[in-house]
Parts: sequence; C-alpha cells; structure tokens
Amino acid sequence: MNRNIAVDGPAGAGKSTVAKEVAKRLGLVYVDTGAMYRAMAIYFLEQGLSPEDQEGITRACRDAEVSIAYENGVQQVYLGGKNVTGRIREEAVGNMASRSSVYPAVRAKMTQLQQALAERTPVIMDGRDIGTVVLPQAALKIYLTASAEERARRRFRELAEKGEACELADIERDIRERDRRDMNRETAPLRQAEDAVLVDATEMDIEQVVGRILELYRERVPEATQGQAGRKGE
Repeated sequence: MNRNIAVDGPAGAGKSTVAKEVAKRLGLVYVDTGAMYRAMAIYFLEQGLSPEDQEGITRACRDAEVSIAYENGVQQVYLGGKNVTGRIREEAVGNMASRSSVYPAVRAKMTQLQQALAERTPVIMDGRDIGTVVLPQAALKIYLTASAEERARRRFRELAEKGEACELADIERDIRERDRRDMNRETAPLRQAEDAVLVDATEMDIEQVVGRILELYRERVPEATQGQAGRKGE
C-alpha cells in the first residue's frame, strides 16, 4: 500500500517542522531532502568549489556519499561517514545548496537515493520537487507555502533567538532570490504538482497546518489511518 506523502514548497514555509510532526503522528519515516542537498553542498564547499563551477560540481558529486540515519529518534545526516547535522543550517551552506541543486548530476544522485528510501519504507519527504519528480505517485501531495514577508519574519526570529546578527530586509531579499532561482531553474523547477493540495500557512500556526495534512491523509489513505484516532491534534 502506498502511504508516502510528498511536501513541496519554497524556503522558509515550515515544511521540515510540519513534516516531522506528521511523521510522528502517522508512524512514517521523515526524510529531510533539503538536509541531503545541504550535506552535498558542504562537500562542494570543502572542495573549494564555487556555485558557478558546474563541471567541478558534477565531478565532485560522483564521489560524495550522503546518508540519513536515526539516532534516538532524531535524524542525523552523514557526509562520507561524518556527521554534518550541526552544519547543514549554515547560511553559506544553504546558498550553495540552492545554487548547486540546479545541476542535473546533483539532482539525479539525490533523486536515486530518495526514491530508494521510499521504496523500503513509508515516508514523508519535503523539498522542492518531491511531488513532481521524486515521488510522483505519492498517496498525498502537499504544496506548503507562505508569503515571502512572513517567511522572512520567521527566519529573523529564529536567528535572533540564536543571538545571530541579522537584518529583516536582507533575509527577505535572500528568500525572494532563492524563490526566483528555485522556480526558474531548468532542471526540476519548484512548482505545485497538478494533483497537490495547496496549503497557505501565512496565517496558520504549526498545529493548524499539521491538522490539515492529517485530515487530507485520512481522506486519501483511510486504511492507513485506522487506529490513529485519539492521538494528539486529531
């Protein structure tokens, strides 16, 4: 039975937070594909490559090994056997990931690994092209978005809480630039799959978004949610 969920959407829409919670409530394995791309970006940065060096990046990704493991219920990301989970949210890594992920060789390697994960166990994946490329046959596809202004405010609060100096205007400009790159790249551009459900989280909190996805999942895969009633938020 196909129980997979695909969650796509722009940067900062809350995909990872929502997908993790949905995974817990439905007993699915959460796969943060963005983290996988970021791990690959770390490898490129360590090799001294620039985002514009497509030839160098294409060669490098052949030797890069990215994997995901769960330790005490927490996802860990490994690059060549080394745990890089603590580095994947760095701004430089995020920018490299966004710019290098446009290259076919990078996306082909990641897609192969992600599809293999979904074949082994029911998953919920979030990213930019999950419903359109990686899991086109997913039981449920969600396109999760929010306004650029709201996504910037959320990122600003997150960085401020960590004590990192930042400017809201700079963050919003970066988000809009990432959106432009993701939506206009030649390979697997960010777009809503025709059969995906649009969820605009601009004025929704996490619990409301999670509740909406659980409701949709019950409708699409009722046999997989038997016995789920009574769990938190349901």
